[in-house]
Amino acid sequence: MSDITLYHWEPNANSGKPMLALMEKGVPFTSHYIDMLAFDQHKPDYLAVNPQGTIPAMTHGDRVLVESTAIMEYVNDAFAGPDLMPGDAQDRWRVRWWMKFMDQWLGPSFSMIGWSVFVGPMVRKRDPEELAAAIDRIPLPERRIAWRKAINGSFGEAELAESRRRVALGIALLEAELGKRDYVGSDSYSLADINIFNSTYSLPLSQPDLAGRDKTPNIMRWLKRVYQREAVAKTWAMGRTDLAHRYSLIMEGID
Repeated sequence: MSDITLYHWEPNANSGKPMLALMEKGVPFTSHYIDMLAFDQHKPDYLAVNPQGTIPAMTHGDRVLVESTAIMEYVNDAFAGPDLMPGDAQDRWRVRWWMKFMDQWLGPSFSMIGWSVFVGPMVRKRDPEELAAAIDRIPLPERRIAWRKAINGSFGEAELAESRRRVALGIALLEAELGKRDYVGSDSYSLADINIFNSTYSLPLSQPDLAGRDKTPNIMRWLKRVYQREAVAKTWAMGRTDLAHRYSLIMEGID
């Protein structure tokens, strides 16, 4: 049995980043699925691993690692396999710039929109008292606020408008970047591609007014290139929700 256990939800966004990094490196790991929509991440068994109640988390022997991008860098440095960071110093800077851009600026906007149109409607079907109790168990106050907004559909129009503005700008910047090279930040596939892909894999479906064959040909070429990687197919085969079906639809649409 592997001495690596990855606690994750679906293979997209933050959970998908270390999943895909491990797959690309060829590192065997034990998958521990955390059903985010059932609030598994706030139950005692998982809080014993990560008291903050955020996913993903990874254990490597007696080490506990959290924060998805930091886990990816750990995986790349700790294990043999293809190097997912370029050798050139400027390329490494550019890769880290794009990862920070996604994690701190663009990713939260994708997340807010996703919570508003997907997570909230899925979860609010549950018993209200059960939901209230589950939210009260969330350790981080900012996450309690976000969950309440998602469940109640109370993200403000100004918040959503700002997220949509950032998404449009982020897509435009990514399209320009991918007009310079085949991959994000470097001429070779890297952690930046994993990071960005896991939040943009469904752009033609989720943002049809902003992305597609005609509007963003560079992004579409890059998506096809990433979709065709064996590690991506293996990672997405681990999905359990409609997100995995969405992946299949995109895969068919870019052939």
